[in-house]
Amino acid sequence: MTAASDPALLTLEDWFALGEDESLRRAELCRGVLEVSPSPSPRLAHARAIRRLANTIEAQLPAGFDVYDEVDVVLQRTPATVRQPDVIVLASGAPEPLTAADVLLAVEILSPGSRRTDRVIKRAEYAAAGIRHYWIVDLDGPSAEVLTLVDGAYEGPTVADRIAVDGLLPLVVDLSALR
Repeated sequence: MTAASDPALLTLEDWFALGEDESLRRAELCRGVLEVSPSPSPRLAHARAIRRLANTIEAQLPAGFDVYDEVDVVLQRTPATVRQPDVIVLASGAPEPLTAADVLLAVEILSPGSRRTDRVIKRAEYAAAGIRHYWIVDLDGPSAEVLTLVDGAYEGPTVADRIAVDGLLPLVVDLSALR
């Protein structure tokens, strides 16, 4: 039996048919299973850090790129996996639904309840889906794992206080300013 034929698993069509529901704000779909978790604690600090990071990145993006926070990204069709990275960067005009192929950078900001998911599960899922750059930001340091996909796995340094990257999207982020 394949995952797609299991009536207990949600398909992408089922996921999108759920519609918007603010009570499921932290809902994601993982291999056909609906995962619902409470908002990060403390929620306001996490939300502020997401907004500040998105604003910092947006101010540095060249024309033709956009930044979004907490939007659905389809990582896999079957079994269906849809995640909501805290922040993403993509080329302007990407069609909806967004897929991993559209995402140039995905960022997760750790909270007490998301550490394992962000560092292990999402890291593996984002790599398998082909998201080229993944940052894992820890506000406690502050520090960040600044990862690039190399031969199917993420590699990169853990930096303290400041992210500075060159390449297609040269970006500088003062991590202490996110708190």
